[in-house]
Amino acid sequence: MRKLILFLLIGICQVADAQSVKVMSYNIRFDNPNDGENAWPNRIQKVAHVIQKYDPDLIGIQEALHHQLEDLIRILPDYTYVGVGRDDGKQLGEYSAILYKNNRFGLLAKETRWLSETPEVPGSKSWDAAITRLVTIARFYDKPLKREFVLLNTHFDHVGKEARLMSGVMLQSIVQNMQTNTLNLPIILTGDFNCDRAEAPYEALVKDNLLIDTKPANDNTGTFCDFAVGSMECRPIDFIFHTKEWILRNYKVAQDNDGKYYPSDHLPVLAEFELSLER
Repeated sequence: MRKLILFLLIGICQVADAQSVKVMSYNIRFDNPNDGENAWPNRIQKVAHVIQKYDPDLIGIQEALHHQLEDLIRILPDYTYVGVGRDDGKQLGEYSAILYKNNRFGLLAKETRWLSETPEVPGSKSWDAAITRLVTIARFYDKPLKREFVLLNTHFDHVGKEARLMSGVMLQSIVQNMQTNTLNLPIILTGDFNCDRAEAPYEALVKDNLLIDTKPANDNTGTFCDFAVGSMECRPIDFIFHTKEWILRNYKVAQDNDGKYYPSDHLPVLAEFELSLER
């Protein structure tokens, strides 16, 4: 009888784990040789360790150059990535890539849109944007859940106020169109939005409660901190949003450091979701 109870309990735990989807949003800072002791070659293992420690199923990565993604995949072979360089739609420039566990998820479709008035033109930029920006869109099949869903990952402009606002409007429109006119699938949005919750781009994203912020209303933990621990007041500009189909179980800003430096100038944001087996 005890063996039967133990077997049933193990089975229940396995089902519960299968229903959990762990998501991370992480700006890993582009490989800038001018960062000195915080340059990428000195941080690769630290960034990889953070990912290994929290073991997310999906990661929205911002600022990664092509070789940085290759470095991470070499160290973390359980992951595959989807995305393109923002400058040419191939390998040039920073990626807003999505890393996913290849044994759990099947990639069904992928798309890149530039945050501009010509979203299908690689390298395009509009409004007052200082740099070309994009959003990576991927549709996945979750094998344990037998469900499809969509994940979007982006990085808003750091200079242009209008560009950030219009990017927010654009992404909200993309999500609304997916929900009402086409896929009608659960959606998660990760990114470095270069704005906080009091600013217009954020308000555009959460308009009509289509996208829900995982960050608790009373949580003001910052995510952009620079490398040196305690060197500045961290700004809360990195977020994970979701549509109503997802049930949020846990939220966390990971503040791992070696006592002097963080692995990146941004802290990773983590959210754990449940998605019911039945639609």
